[in-house]
Amino acid sequence: MELLKPSAANSSPLTPLTFLERASTAYSDCTSIVYNATSYTWSHTHRRCLQLASSIASLGIKRHDVVAVVAFNVPAMYELHFAVPMSGAILSTINTRLDARTVSVLLRHSESKLVFVDQSCRSLVVEAVSLFPIKIRPPVLILITDHDDDDVASPTTDFATTYEGMVENGDPGFEWVRPESEWDPMVLNYTSGTTSSPKGVVHCHRGLFIATVDSLIDWAVPKQPVYLWTLPMFHANGWSYTWGMAAVGGTNICLRKFDAPKIYGLIERHGVTHMCGAPVVLNMLLNSPQHKQPLKNPVQFLTAGAPPPATVLFGAESLGFVVSHGYGLTETAGLVVSCAWRRRWNSFPSSERAKLKARQGVRTIGMAQVDVVDPNTGRSVKPDGASLGEIAVKGSSVMLGYLKDPEATSFCMREKGRFYTGDVGVVHPDGYVEIRDRSKDVIISGGENVCSAEVESVVYSNPAVKEVAVVARKDKFWGETPCAFVSLKSGLDGNCPSEKEIMEFCRKRLPHYMAPKTVVFKEELPKTATGKIQKFLLRDIANSLL
Repeated sequence: MELLKPSAANSSPLTPLTFLERASTAYSDCTSIVYNATSYTWSHTHRRCLQLASSIASLGIKRHDVVAVVAFNVPAMYELHFAVPMSGAILSTINTRLDARTVSVLLRHSESKLVFVDQSCRSLVVEAVSLFPIKIRPPVLILITDHDDDDVASPTTDFATTYEGMVENGDPGFEWVRPESEWDPMVLNYTSGTTSSPKGVVHCHRGLFIATVDSLIDWAVPKQPVYLWTLPMFHANGWSYTWGMAAVGGTNICLRKFDAPKIYGLIERHGVTHMCGAPVVLNMLLNSPQHKQPLKNPVQFLTAGAPPPATVLFGAESLGFVVSHGYGLTETAGLVVSCAWRRRWNSFPSSERAKLKARQGVRTIGMAQVDVVDPNTGRSVKPDGASLGEIAVKGSSVMLGYLKDPEATSFCMREKGRFYTGDVGVVHPDGYVEIRDRSKDVIISGGENVCSAEVESVVYSNPAVKEVAVVARKDKFWGETPCAFVSLKSGLDGNCPSEKEIMEFCRKRLPHYMAPKTVVFKEELPKTATGKIQKFLLRDIANSLL
């Protein structure tokens, strides 16, 4: 057969920005965004993004310049996911919980030319910019005001103008800047901060297009869902559902801050159908006084970041949340492994279903390969559910690399064209992958490997426990021993378990070398904005204990 060559008609660069154009036609009068008393249609959102992109370009922002955003899940944050790359710039969303010094470092590392700042973050960003060396030109600051909120901010001399001012002054007929190549960078995301040294992850238009379509298919998202933003949009761009909601004409219910009673109210008022978040979000919903009554209609809840404890799964599903579990990283632009559910599993006992659902699962259709390999030989481990190895992935949504860090890029993509995740897992006989730990979180006690997630699962089964994190504590005899940080549920009325009782609880259910040798009670465990427990902080505390 004659081999034909591609032509201009079939070689348009893939980009998720085109989803907004289509939504403005296919779902023109359908609701796109709801936030307190504010609502827009998809035709409104398309026009606003074009106007904003026009104003960004008019400030002298050029193709591949970085434009940063420090904001919560407000309408502006959603619109900027389209408007910034439509101006030709690269979008960088920054964690709102970072301190001023770290924000300053990220802005300088990314060489951000422009920063959109949520009114609640204005003092944080102003301080971050004040830390710039005199010889480095600081970025221009744009203030995002929120007229639906009690804390209405007004522009100050630190800000060039307001977000709404830029929208109003922009050109709705702006010809947005399309990528020259689908490999052009589109976003710059810094890793979430569970380690002490965030890295700048660069994704291209092609990778994000495929990641978005992949995420919609894998979760079986229908047309026009009602999506509640409990997952921060700054975290891996909301697992690519920012662009995904435009693709399916969904309604984005924006939520500035996590508030369990308000979430239940929004679910009922707007008929929410889909939500995402770490297992801690489900746990917080379960521990809210509002959770006593089951939901009127089922709500699909996609969780990732840590294996959901069985008790949390039981509680969430008894309320009407239909929990799906997946796995991904900032470096993969969203979830690339999911626990594809088999119908026959529905007939299994609840404890067995929870155990199956806690597994990460199989690759999504957009991924070429997901494997668990021996980090020394690169060979696949035995599919026996016990042999440990590092999870390695290969596919279109894997990042281009780390910004200005070729050494780190080469290290994690060092062999056979795969991305080495740093997560330790096993492969079960049925081919499903299960994470056991981060490689740095494996505890080696007396020569035995202890998976902290396995210990945490047992501690979680204690009815008094709300949250737990297990880390290594240095030990002169054993090398390391497990140290459990435990947060207890409220309302125990003096029936709080002691440190010794928690340890004995675990010793009855685990090999003794795996049971915690130390238990520390804390009201709250330190977390990132996405709900991941910051174990590096807990390790420091554990090793400072006398």
